[in-house]
Order: sequence, then C-alpha cells, then structure tokens
Amino acid sequence: MSSTRSVLAVVVLVPALVALALWAFVWPNARLAPRDLPLGVAGRAQATAPLKAQLAEREGAFEVHEYADADAARTAIEEREVYGAVVASPGGPELLVATAAGPSVAQVLTEAAGERAGRPLPIRDVVPLPSADPRGSALNSSVLPLALAGLLVGGLVTLLGLRGGRGVLAAVGAAAAIGLVAAALADSWLGALAGDWWAEAGALGLTVLAGAGAVGGLAAVLGRAGMGAGSLLVMLLGNPFSGVTSAPELLPEPVGTLGQWLPPGAGGSLVRSVAYFDGNGAAGPLAVLAGWSAAGLALLALGPLLARRRAPEAARPAAAGVAV
Repeated sequence: MSSTRSVLAVVVLVPALVALALWAFVWPNARLAPRDLPLGVAGRAQATAPLKAQLAEREGAFEVHEYADADAARTAIEEREVYGAVVASPGGPELLVATAAGPSVAQVLTEAAGERAGRPLPIRDVVPLPSADPRGSALNSSVLPLALAGLLVGGLVTLLGLRGGRGVLAAVGAAAAIGLVAAALADSWLGALAGDWWAEAGALGLTVLAGAGAVGGLAAVLGRAGMGAGSLLVMLLGNPFSGVTSAPELLPEPVGTLGQWLPPGAGGSLVRSVAYFDGNGAAGPLAVLAGWSAAGLALLALGPLLARRRAPEAARPAAAGVAV
C-alpha cells in the first residue's frame, strides 16, 4: 500500500470506526423507553379494566397479559413471561416487580404505574437480586469481559493457525475454563449470582464459545477479514446491543431484537435466567448460543479443507503474472 493510501486509511477509516462505535454505544442508551414490554394485570375484570385502559394510553409501550390473581401473576414473573404485574385488590393496586430481571425495568414499571395511579404504589419484589449485589452490577459488567474473551479465544485460534480438531479442542477447552473461572468469581467469591453453580459456569462458558465461534469460524472461511467481521459482530454490535444493563424491550428497534441474536445479548439473557430464575426463559438464548457455537466449531473443523481450497485460487494471479 502506498504512503498516500496509508494516510487516507488512517484519516478516513479510523474516524469512521469511531463514529460507528459511538453510534452503537450511545444511540440505544439515549433512546431507552418501554416498547411492547410484557406487563401483567391481575384481578377481577371489573377492577382491572381501568388499569388496562390507562396502560393502553401509552400506545406501543406495554404488552399487557391478564391473570386471575396475584399468585398467577407472580408465577408468570418467575417464569419470565412478564417483567412485572399490577394487581388490583380490595385494598388498592399493588405492583409486583422482579429486580433480578433488570433494575432498570423495575424502575420503569414503578414510574409508569405510579404515574397512572396518581400516587406511588406499594411494591413487592418477587424475584430480588442477591443482597451481595442489589443493583445487578456484576451481571451488567460481565458482558464486555465475556465478549472480549470470545474475541481473544477465536483470534488466538486463528493467529496460531489451529484448525481441524486442534482448533475445536482449543476453543472448547478455553471457553470451559473461562466459564469455570467466571462462575468462581461471580458466584463463589462475590455472591452476585444465585443459581446452580454448574449451570452458571456452563452459561458463561457457552457465551464465550459462541463469541469464539463467530470470530474463529468466520476467519476459517474468510481469513483475516473474517476475524475482523467476527470481532465487529461480537464487540462493536453485540456488546452495546445486548440489553443486559436495561432490557431488550427498552432498546429501540431493531437493536433490541438484533442484540438477542448475537452472542453477548443471548449470553446475558441465559446467565440471568439460570442465575436468578431457575432456568426459566433460557430456551431461546440457549438455542442462539448453541447455533453460533456449532456453526463456528464446524467451520473450524473444516479449516484445513477450506485453506487448501483457497490456496490454488490465491496462486492463480501469481502464476498469471509470471506467464506474462
């Protein structure tokens, strides 16, 4: 590359990447608002009708689910069908929330319910966060390190030329070790996770493996360009679009949906489900992470074959130049 092109690459590409990063990280957080946020309404139809009418005034903000009583609403929250519920009772309405589903969501529901009722409502936290981490900071802060771990594992597998069985073994082994270490830190030491220890370790490790699969798998197909594309997906888009610090339903569309199809977002949702909700709501994110992992490992396993196919194609231009 000529010196002029090198200067242009620095002057143009670097600001463009910075602009993309700023957009990806800043825009979603600057537009946080409920968008079809699942919310329960419990009680007799006559008592809940005014509540539903008030919630309907905020068009597109809430997806209202009806339940017969407070127990049914509580079960729905614990099974991750809704983020919270307003219960109409003879003593007045009560708000059920789950701070373990996201303190930001609980705050949004508290403000919205109080605004509609004209006064603060009694609040019951049916799935609280652990007392050692009442704000959920540990899970919120884990997204970036897990995404970085996936990038490092996939990148090192690529740069060290590990393909076939060796590449698969290295990726799986590193992800498993990271999952164990992360669970030991977040659960055993900090007490920030409150679920089954092995399930947490598996969820954390699978999150790393999915990121490594994205980076290493794309690199096996596209070479260094694939490693860059995988890093872009995992770090630059997957991390800010994950919704872990808020909720997917609080992010602007299509960011909220897209983030759950990328390893960091699916990983955050899976860890939250196994750590605080006994695995309820884990099926979707588990399938996403398994898909990324399986596809990435398959491409790594086929790496030697893909490399042999690329070699003759790369040699053709050189051979043509020699013939001329």
